[in-house]
Amino acid sequence: MTSTGQAIFETELGFMGIAWSEAGLTRLCLAEPERASVERRLARVAGGTAQVSPEAQPAWIVRLIDAITDYASGESREFSSVPVDLAGVDDFRLAIYDAARELRFGAVTTYGELATRAGYPGMARETGAALGSNPVPLVIPCHRIVAAGGKIGGFSAPGGSASKERMLALEGVRVGPPPAAQQSFGF
Repeated sequence: MTSTGQAIFETELGFMGIAWSEAGLTRLCLAEPERASVERRLARVAGGTAQVSPEAQPAWIVRLIDAITDYASGESREFSSVPVDLAGVDDFRLAIYDAARELRFGAVTTYGELATRAGYPGMARETGAALGSNPVPLVIPCHRIVAAGGKIGGFSAPGGSASKERMLALEGVRVGPPPAAQQSFGF
């Protein structure tokens, strides 16, 4: 999986970065407050590929950056048609990623249910591990996979579970125990 270009851009959530090849998106770095943090992460995971100026970016990259920026502003956006380059990814992870890409904006499922949908029932832990190595979060929406019992579950992106919860909140999803039906008035 060799990247041919990179871009870093600012969203309402912070700076994000992407890398791509001729075959599709190879990396997506979720929001961080500092541009330099995203630059370092992209250099580590996508190699020394050069930044590509907006005017030299492929049209599909320009559209993707616009869609990610809109998503970060709270707009409903889908990324299921974005081409991804997952060269070197094993069949199990490919199946998990394909099943995750079927989840639409505002939909969630559990690790166990996703494993079953992907044809690997009983492999919830392995599914979590596969999602933890997802190279293109948001496009492969691993934030939409939650733990059993309505718990948030893990998230390997910067900010961990708090970032996952923020992304789900953008989509109108509340994770965790339901709010109390009635508050105490204290009298």
